[in-house]
Parts: sequence; structure tokens; C-alpha cells
Amino acid sequence: MKKTLALAAALLATTVSVQAAELPSRITSRGAIIAAVVPNYPPLEMRDPKTNELTGFDIELGNALAAKLGVRMQWQETNFEQMLTSVRTGRVDIVLSGMSDLASRQETATFVDYLRSGSQFFTQASRAAEFPNPQALCGKRVGASRRTSLPNDIRAFSDAECVAKGKPAIEYVPTEGSADARTQLRQGRIDAAMQGGETLPYIMGLEPNTYAQIGEPVRYTLMGIATGKEETQLQQALAEGLRGLMADGTYARLLEKWQLTPSAIPEVQINGGR
Repeated sequence: MKKTLALAAALLATTVSVQAAELPSRITSRGAIIAAVVPNYPPLEMRDPKTNELTGFDIELGNALAAKLGVRMQWQETNFEQMLTSVRTGRVDIVLSGMSDLASRQETATFVDYLRSGSQFFTQASRAAEFPNPQALCGKRVGASRRTSLPNDIRAFSDAECVAKGKPAIEYVPTEGSADARTQLRQGRIDAAMQGGETLPYIMGLEPNTYAQIGEPVRYTLMGIATGKEETQLQQALAEGLRGLMADGTYARLLEKWQLTPSAIPEVQINGGR
């Protein structure tokens, strides 16, 4: 009986907490949160090849979060370069599109963190024996999306583990996204690539026996929902809504569905990225 009452109290507390997190009036009046998304980063966001509908972890999480807050999520496709500008100028309310919470980005936006990401080197499965560890990439050609923080991670690793130890630097090759990096890797134009480790299990499931990870991620970051810096009310509502999804099991269920359980974070933070 005591356990039942305690559980009921906990559920009530969660419900009250989420209901207490009021969204800004402009959002409640329209009944929707407008979210910028770039659907080219599976399994976080993509278009289902069969239906052309938006799908992925971020999409399902965003829809569940909006429902938890009593509205719907209105997805607005854009390109990576325009996402933060859109949220800063108010064309969208949030960015929910696998964006890393970096200290440099906190100068123009505030992030409600919901996932962990790792910068992961990988190569062709047929060449896995050549690269038993990331240090074996010194002097090799490594590709990564030029629009992300990954090029800086490659250079930082190269400076610390290659150049500082008298080895040739890694040659960074810019690509037009992670899909382009994988294409160049399969074609043998680069020796290895780097992308978020949270995406690789899904990609490797789609293309079995094609890729092999090289060691562990060389750097971990947090991913966050970006909002305008002054949008304190919206930030608190999103954070409480996410906590509600963690408490009711939705967060864990979606992580498992999209093979992202290792990327779970134990608690919601605001501007936790460094």
C-alpha cells in the first residue's frame, strides 16, 4: 500500500511539474512549437524512404515533448548554416536537429541538453586491421562534414597525438556532410572518416560489413535543443517536459528503438556543453 501511494505521489509530482512549465503565450496561442530541422543525420532525423515522412529519434522525441507540453511540434526544414540564425531572429522557436552544445554556440543560443555524442573515427571494414587505434591515422586522409565541429576534433587529435609526438599530421578532407564522407570512404578517396558515434550503430546496421570503428570516441559532447538566449520561459518548459519524458519511460523507449541507449544522459542540463 505504501509503495503504491509513493508511486502515485511521484507520478503526480511529475505531472504537476510539467503542467507548471508554461510555454510562452505566442506558442500556446498558435498551439505549436516551430522547430528547425535538417533531416540528413540518421537515426536522429531523416526522411523515411518509403513514405518520405520525417522520422528518427529527434522527430519522435520532439513530437512526444510537444505533446507533453500540450501543443504539437511544427517541423520546418532548413539548412545547417541557417539554424542558429533562425532561432536567434525568431523565425523558429527551437532547433532540434542533432546540434552539439558547444561553448562557442552558447554566445548566440541557449541549449537544453538531451543526448551525448562522441567524435568517432571509422574506416572501411576491409581495412580495419590497418588502424588498430586512432593513432594509426597519423599521416592519413580523414574526412568529416565541414559544417560541424568534427574538423576541429580531428585537428586537435592530430596536434596532440601525431604532430606533438613527431608523427605526420592527419590530413583533414572536408566533406558535404557525413553521407558524403562515407561515400568517399567507400570509394577509397580517404582512409578514414569521423562522425558522431551515436549514429554509427544505425548506419552499420543498414550497411553491414562495410565500416569498422577505430578505437573509442576521441571527444564527447552534449547535444541540445537550441533556443533564443533570452527565452528563459521556453527553456524551463522544455527542460521540465524532457524530465517528464524521462520519468514516464518515453525517453528510454525511444533511445532503445533507435539504438541510442549508450548516448543517454542521466539528467537534463541547460548549457552543459563545453
